[in-house]
Amino acid sequence: MTDRPPSPDDVLYGMPAIAAAFGWRQRQAEHLKESHGLPTFKVGKTVCARRGAVAAWLADREAAGREQKP
Repeated sequence: MTDRPPSPDDVLYGMPAIAAAFGWRQRQAEHLKESHGLPTFKVGKTVCARRGAVAAWLADREAAGREQKP
């Protein structure tokens, strides 16, 4: 397996960009960050996220939700 560096296209700059990438409203993205651990980081004062990290986070939450269902 080759580890390749993340693509600059993978980085989403700002909550509006993060929200738009996943079809959320900005407030939804902010709520997910504040209350549910949406994986973000800051570049200066700008909140950023990697598209791949958010997709993996969503997949983990989806899998956890399936495990809880009887």
